[in-house]
Amino acid sequence: MTTDVLAPATDLVFAGSLSPEDRDILRNAMRTLEHPSLPARLGALLGQQIGLAGRFVPDAVVSAANSAANVALRTALRAAIKTLPKTASTKTSRWHTALAAMSGAAGGLFGLAALPVELPVSTTIILRSIAGIARQEGEDPHDPGTALACLEVFALGGGQEAGPAGEGGYLAVRAALAKSIQQATRVVLQRGLADETAPTLVRFIGQIVSRFSVTVSQKAAAQAVPVIGAAAGAAINAAFAEHYQALARAHFQVRRLERLYGAEMVREEYRRLISVETAPHAA
Repeated sequence: MTTDVLAPATDLVFAGSLSPEDRDILRNAMRTLEHPSLPARLGALLGQQIGLAGRFVPDAVVSAANSAANVALRTALRAAIKTLPKTASTKTSRWHTALAAMSGAAGGLFGLAALPVELPVSTTIILRSIAGIARQEGEDPHDPGTALACLEVFALGGGQEAGPAGEGGYLAVRAALAKSIQQATRVVLQRGLADETAPTLVRFIGQIVSRFSVTVSQKAAAQAVPVIGAAAGAAINAAFAEHYQALARAHFQVRRLERLYGAEMVREEYRRLISVETAPHAA
């Protein structure tokens, strides 16, 4: 099976199976990754309005969301990953959530018109938060493979496509991106992150955008609710940030376990946990 780039496996342990504690970590990560929660978060904020707004967002708005997502990811790649401090940050995920909420206040006041300006700002803030989570899970955000894995998180939140039987959407997305990440990592090592026009990086970002834009459209639908106000706009962006922080935590927990036990063992256990969760007798 093709695998994506992992952090150096210097902590690899040789054991027959995951420890009970690590199995619990993997189970919780699987539940987060297989059941993205942004629609539920937004529904809790806006009730039935989010569903109604989603039905009536015109195609032009969806197209605008796609364009905004493309610009946002390119901006985030340049501004967030390249400029991360070398030392560990004392900023918490809550701090980044608060910053994202502040940027979302404009979306609440000006609605969809603010999306092209606001989304790159909030996405950059969220990506910095994701990089902090990666560091907490033992990775170096300045390593090109880790940097691209941070960006990969934005492909995980738009509802997972079905993989092979028992595979799970998360593993399917990672498999779909694996070759692009490997190629993009080589380009970054040779030319640096600034060369975003390289075809390999363009293709990789395009794959992320195709999934990220699904979530952006959900966010846009929420902001399309008439006169939601600055406070609601801030709350929408806070939910947006918390959504990706939860995915990032789960994603980098899986990667940490892969470094400890090997990718195949962890992914096989991930598949087994999915089968247990979806069995007819499961709660």
